[in-house]
Amino acid sequence: MVLKVFGNPISTCTVRVLACIEEIGLEYELVPVDLTTGEHKRPPHIHRNPFGQIPALQDGDLILFESRVITRYLVRKYGKGADLLREGSLVDSVAVDQWMEVETQHFNGPISTLVFQHVFLPVFFGGSTDEKVVAAEAEKLGKVLDVYEAKLSKTKFLAGDFYSLADLHHLSYGHYLITNTPHGSLFHSRPHVKAWWDAISARPASKKVLAALSFSS
Repeated sequence: MVLKVFGNPISTCTVRVLACIEEIGLEYELVPVDLTTGEHKRPPHIHRNPFGQIPALQDGDLILFESRVITRYLVRKYGKGADLLREGSLVDSVAVDQWMEVETQHFNGPISTLVFQHVFLPVFFGGSTDEKVVAAEAEKLGKVLDVYEAKLSKTKFLAGDFYSLADLHHLSYGHYLITNTPHGSLFHSRPHVKAWWDAISARPASKKVLAALSFSS
């Protein structure tokens, strides 16, 4: 049975799941969920994700929500060859876990706010960018990326000299920040962060998914 991903191609969390699927090389169907009409808040989608968010994954009788849980599930069930969790090595797998947690706890907050302020707020909510919020979050993200810069001066990727889910989870928001906001220099001014971004975004699976992430504010 082909995997079904219920989501939207402009959604960062949906793209996170699609990037994982493409990296593993699985067949799937993207079932569009219309956010503008509130389809994600109504049945049948609300039965897939009781919080009314996207994406959701259907694999046979199993339905999952939360994008980072979905990616780990996909790697554990189907992605042994891709080895994106490095579960054959305790040291490597803990490093992947650690940097996935960094992405969730430190990177995601400021970068998602910047993308919301510059991209989604003006288009979908008719709001204006709050420059004070932007300045504060850009400073926060810069401090996080300083930590990344130091780490990436020692290893090619975040968890080591191997590509993993820890890197993949950064793709969608990184792409939006660089292509749809004036803050791309936060990545490009840090040479090791830039080299890392160039490497992870140039992977065939990443290019395929990011090319479809066509959205202009």
